[in-house]
Amino acid sequence: MRVGLLGLGRIGAFHAVTLAAHPDVGELVVWDADEARAADVAARVGGVVGDAFQTDAVVIATPTSTHAELITRACEAGIPVFCEKPVAPTIEETVRVAEVAGRSGTLVHIGFQRRFDAGYAAARAALLAGELGDLHRVHLLSADPRPPDPAYIPLSGGIFRDCHIHDFDILRWVTGREVDTVYATGANRGAAFFAEAGDVDTSAALLTLDDGTLVTLQGSRYNGAGYDVRMELAGTLRTVAVGLDDRVPLTSAEPGAGFPGGEPWPDFGTRFEAAYVAGMAAFLASVRDGGPSASSVRDALAALRIAEAAELSRRAGRPVKVVEVEA
Repeated sequence: MRVGLLGLGRIGAFHAVTLAAHPDVGELVVWDADEARAADVAARVGGVVGDAFQTDAVVIATPTSTHAELITRACEAGIPVFCEKPVAPTIEETVRVAEVAGRSGTLVHIGFQRRFDAGYAAARAALLAGELGDLHRVHLLSADPRPPDPAYIPLSGGIFRDCHIHDFDILRWVTGREVDTVYATGANRGAAFFAEAGDVDTSAALLTLDDGTLVTLQGSRYNGAGYDVRMELAGTLRTVAVGLDDRVPLTSAEPGAGFPGGEPWPDFGTRFEAAYVAGMAAFLASVRDGGPSASSVRDALAALRIAEAAELSRRAGRPVKVVEVEA
């Protein structure tokens, strides 16, 4: 197939390599606002610079502010589309895009890569198979080794929308449950630019699922030991942990403990490289075979609503039901 790719920053350039290597992609058409960068990436992966919408499918890796318009354009043209999260900055805009996608019947895949990570998939399978027994507790952790560029924070939407939206999505996917209530808080222990933007650099939340299961969440922009993303699910028969491998950035205080012994994960791209490749392969398979989206706009909307509830809870200092933020 002929695939278009819009946006060639870090994640877009990674997708270019993945797409160019995929056996179902016969030609890759790239575009970027930076013409020199577009020409460079095209030359490196054997693609061409051109109109990414004159294709069989389009991948969107442009800035967040452009996502809603580009997804809508693809849907109206009937072109299957893969878009990095988020769909849009607000619930209202995301609802509109979901309605457009629903009316058009066009395949829309949103890039929540954790759904394609082997560990999360194994945890989900174990839970569904009853291996954990009755689920009683879930813990989520997302911690960056260093803060983003200060200029990014005012545009990010805050730690719950920018970072923890991945936790909220994978929580729904792994457990098959919806979040009922969120009680969130945060703190600023580092650079002043987080507080100046109305954001926090350290986060925590207690979530209650629709069946009463309790979920705890923690996050940090200052996890100096390395990139740490984990999920723990504890049931009456068994407890499983995603991300607890030899590269987890932990040091045991127990005498004689040698685990973990590997080099800590440095960033999200390295940690989830295989998941990004698998997610793109799933999208291309859906385009080829006509299957449903493995990560739809409706999924993205559900995760965004949880993030909005968390941010409202942090600012208001009270528990918030997710239905309070439904548009």
